[in-house]
Amino acid sequence: MHLRTPAAVAVADSSQARSCHGLEYDEQAETAVAYWDAAITVNSFSKYFSMAGWRIGWLVVPEALVRPMERLAQNLYISPPAISQVAALGAFDAIEELEAIKVGYAANRAFLLNELPGAGLISILPGDGAFYLYADVSGLTSDSAAFAQNMLKEIGVAITPGIDFDPIRGHRFVRLSYAGPHGAMREAAARIKAWLKG
Repeated sequence: MHLRTPAAVAVADSSQARSCHGLEYDEQAETAVAYWDAAITVNSFSKYFSMAGWRIGWLVVPEALVRPMERLAQNLYISPPAISQVAALGAFDAIEELEAIKVGYAANRAFLLNELPGAGLISILPGDGAFYLYADVSGLTSDSAAFAQNMLKEIGVAITPGIDFDPIRGHRFVRLSYAGPHGAMREAAARIKAWLKG
């Protein structure tokens, strides 16, 4: 049943969640629209298309919300920058290269998921739909920001404190990117292991 104006909607931020934007590793994800035709799906070129920072993406909305969304967009902004629009269109011509990048991400992800528990990072969210892991460090620290700062200062490995993403429980977590060369992942894992075990 399609409602003229949905009584309720669900907003799914596919740019940040495990969803249909190309960076699934273990199984194909589905979009919220597959389950509910009143869903609003937000997505971007940031992750799979390697365009983080370009601030370009799209919405999938129920038909009844297309014109209201257009009016909202006209009042909030005119459009993404022209160069971002051209780059996003060009990204569709680079699928083969993007798939090769994804293979590298998958290898780095598998490597870190295998190595980091031996370093003492035992509770790790696997990072489906992204290129980073989210690790619980509460057994090692109560201050993820200080932990990340010390890691950078002492062993030269940069991680992001969870407090940047979650002001309530983020002090217990860190985010580790695997969007880099495999050799860098090996070196980072070795340094982390030596640092935490030393």
